[in-house]
Amino acid sequence: MMNEYVYRSGKLLRCGYTTGSCAAAASKAAAVGVLTGKIAVSTDLATPKGITLTLDIHEPEVTSGYARCAVKKDSGDDPDITNGILVFAKVVKTESGITITGGEGVGKVTKAGLDQPVGEWAINSVPRRMISEAVSEIAQKYGYKGGFSVEISIPGGAEIAKRTYNPRLGIEGGISVIGTSGIIEPMSNAALVDTIRTEMNMRKAGGYENIFLTLGNYGENFIARAMPFDVEKSVKCSNFIGDAVDIALELGFRGILIIGHIGKLVKLGAGIMNTHSAQADGRMEVLVTCGLLAGADTGTLKRLPECATVDAALDILDEAGYLRGTLGILSERAGYYLEAKVKGAAEIAAVMFSDKRDILVRTSCADALTKRIAEEYNG
Repeated sequence: MMNEYVYRSGKLLRCGYTTGSCAAAASKAAAVGVLTGKIAVSTDLATPKGITLTLDIHEPEVTSGYARCAVKKDSGDDPDITNGILVFAKVVKTESGITITGGEGVGKVTKAGLDQPVGEWAINSVPRRMISEAVSEIAQKYGYKGGFSVEISIPGGAEIAKRTYNPRLGIEGGISVIGTSGIIEPMSNAALVDTIRTEMNMRKAGGYENIFLTLGNYGENFIARAMPFDVEKSVKCSNFIGDAVDIALELGFRGILIIGHIGKLVKLGAGIMNTHSAQADGRMEVLVTCGLLAGADTGTLKRLPECATVDAALDILDEAGYLRGTLGILSERAGYYLEAKVKGAAEIAAVMFSDKRDILVRTSCADALTKRIAEEYNG
């Protein structure tokens, strides 16, 4: 069991290790098996993170032609759907070089912009390097001068993949073998941001010059019913608006449209670019400020901080006749902070909606960006 820990939100959480680490460790053990005829009960693996793992080996099998074994994935305290899966490596001796392929349960890449080219097995660059280094280490240890063919398989991976982002990303037939550090840090923001980057890379590789972001399921449902483009082409950024905008600028997108529920995007009115409640709230404070600037009376404004939801606060402003003016100010403020974020490097806008009122706020150039994206993505 992994015994590395990190603090997250005041809690001590146990780290785990990636599918890439599992694949490399299984490959290392199987390489020993194919050279010596015996697979050990455990193997050590140095990870890119600098942490050395000692991992148990499962279901060893040695024949005259190959060696095969597995390592069980341990995600630590991270809520990872792949926790507990067995990652197998089958190693065969060859004349020279190291080839790495996938088998049962490992997906194949079908869309450009991912870590591997279209048609290749979805075994990412870092795990491939870890596998190559692991089997090369064994070859050197035993004085072996030939090569290896390594096949990675994950029984049940095809079913697991249906409950992941893989189909959306264009990885079909199984899951990915991933990991950049070899170690999983629970509730890793970096992992979520990496997913955002991957989706944006795909759009860029597809030739798109504009991007549209949604925060989650509510936004996707809204796009499907109210926006003139295919929700499948959106990029889900969750609470990480600032990170998503930074990535979009880095990749050179000309236009960035953010579409989300006003309960989250209202925070843009204060320049808050990470909308998770653990980072910042300020929803009612933004509405109070915007309402004040719109001329709302103090009696109405004093009622807003008592509201549990933005929708409830909007109801109060609506009843008092200040909703339209408040939202107009919110549009101006959110637009100001978004434009300050990109500093002229791209056009940027936001569309905010609610369950009751559909589109409530369009910042400056939102309509023009919506039209441009519809033409580009539907063309």
